[in-house]
Amino acid sequence: MRNQVKRRLRHLIRDRLGELPPGSLVVVRALPGAGDADHAQLARDLDAALQRLLGGGAR
Repeated sequence: MRNQVKRRLRHLIRDRLGELPPGSLVVVRALPGAGDADHAQLARDLDAALQRLLGGGAR
């Protein structure tokens, strides 16, 4: 399960790397519940985290 979540997150972040400033270093850590989340939910959660990180979302 851990490796499956890791592969899904790696795929999702690859599509979003262009949104990050050049030279950025980002660590994505999956919480235990990530194994139960579907692809769409992981994408929503990752997008929300990136919005918070880049200062574009509500807290």
